[in-house]
Amino acid sequence: MANTTTYNLADLFEQAVDAWPERTYLIDDESRCTYKEMDARANRLAHHLAEQGIGPGDHVGIYAYNCVQWVETLWAVFKLRAVWININYRYVTDELKYLFDNAGLKFLVVQPEFVDRAKEAQPGLPMLVMGPEYEAALAAQSDVRDFAQRSNDDQYILFTGGTTGMPKGVVWRHEDVLMALGGGIDMTNGSRVSSPQDFITKGNNGFALTTFPIPPLMHGATQWSIMGQSFVGNTNVVRAKFSATDVWRTVEKEKVNLLMITGDAIARPLLEEFKDMKANGTVPDVSSLFAISSSAVLFSQASKDEFLDNFPNLVITDAIGSSEGGGNGISMVKKGDSMKGGPTVMAAPDAVVLDENLNRVAPGSGIVGKLARFGNVPIGYLNDPEKTAQTFVTAPDGVRYVIPGDFAMLEENGTITMLGRGSVSINTGGEKVFPEEVENALKSHPAVFDAVVVGVPDERWGERIAAVVQFRQGHSASLEDLQAHSRSHIAGYKVPRELIATDTIVRSPAGKPDYRWAKQYALDNV
Repeated sequence: MANTTTYNLADLFEQAVDAWPERTYLIDDESRCTYKEMDARANRLAHHLAEQGIGPGDHVGIYAYNCVQWVETLWAVFKLRAVWININYRYVTDELKYLFDNAGLKFLVVQPEFVDRAKEAQPGLPMLVMGPEYEAALAAQSDVRDFAQRSNDDQYILFTGGTTGMPKGVVWRHEDVLMALGGGIDMTNGSRVSSPQDFITKGNNGFALTTFPIPPLMHGATQWSIMGQSFVGNTNVVRAKFSATDVWRTVEKEKVNLLMITGDAIARPLLEEFKDMKANGTVPDVSSLFAISSSAVLFSQASKDEFLDNFPNLVITDAIGSSEGGGNGISMVKKGDSMKGGPTVMAAPDAVVLDENLNRVAPGSGIVGKLARFGNVPIGYLNDPEKTAQTFVTAPDGVRYVIPGDFAMLEENGTITMLGRGSVSINTGGEKVFPEEVENALKSHPAVFDAVVVGVPDERWGERIAAVVQFRQGHSASLEDLQAHSRSHIAGYKVPRELIATDTIVRSPAGKPDYRWAKQYALDNV
């Protein structure tokens, strides 16, 4: 039986297995499994890993596309009180070498197509290859759940980054990350679970949902869908790669209730495909779908409005948060809402805005500060005491805050408006411009499919604003057209002064804009 006295993530999963053994837990491209079946296979894998010398605190990499085996490895590692490390499958060898070394990997579970690259990154690293070798390893082991007592202090590490620098490993205690990202604190009302049993009660109070988190499992938002939904007995669908056509067909086939997306990177292709399906009379039955949840990446108002045009009764939420900061707030989207930059959200109970002196700003003060969280926050960054000291600070009020670098304003009614990450802000003539605000304005133009905004050198202003734009197929617009359109949404000094067209905007697999690529592309083409 599960140890239900802790908020350890493996304990919570095992508690769910015991409560709903026959419910379907996970569906991938090739298979599906119940809670009981997932638990049994994870137990077998955990026993195999233990035979390879994996134990408490050891780091095990997972290098694969979304699949059942990714999730089996997730739970197997936690069952041993070890720590799994998410690996970006787009990384080249030099990036992998950095990640493998920084993470201190002791073992790797890997899909066949990534084996050669993994061996090049760290020769001699012990590994288990998904496929026949993996299945043989599981078949040779017991499925008995006979693991040692676990702790709230066991660690979860989420590697993040890659758009503005090398990846960083954020180190969390299980209890803290559960509260910050795993549903321990309800962002809609601020309530906090009082015991592990609360998750079972919640799961028994409604019907089991089928959720479809679309981004890769190497992205924190999908990890927390897979884990958090399990604690309340829901079903998850995963797919190895994103295809807008497949998403809509899967909604019909699996009767999906909730889609989890990362902003426009997923929303816009879904909308374009749905529009084509309507035009061709091939729209599948998507009547089961009643909610879309977005986080981590800009979800423009134009895309939100288009979803509501097609699905008037859809519940759309836009959440803010980060790998370091957890969930900071959530908004319930209405058609025609205005956006000043990122979304304006109902603040989580432990989210605040701090001024430059690390004092909390007053509601409605108009001060642009930095978003911060207190309470259940990470231990710090793995092997990086300098960056840990910069991001996790004790303020004059004696409280330890995490300050990831997002600028924000605290509105009169207590909501928080996100403005953007300071590391990619543009200084033009002394005015600070946050790219998300300009990108949101550009994406409301009917010819624009996607856009990323960066600063390029300017002799007079220091930097001027450049828009790297991917137009919709068969459409285009001039710089003057986009400037005129933007002026109705943002102040004149924020309007782009350069337009650089591209066939494709480069984004991470999670949908985050690659500002390093955009900056270089703009510099090469202005």
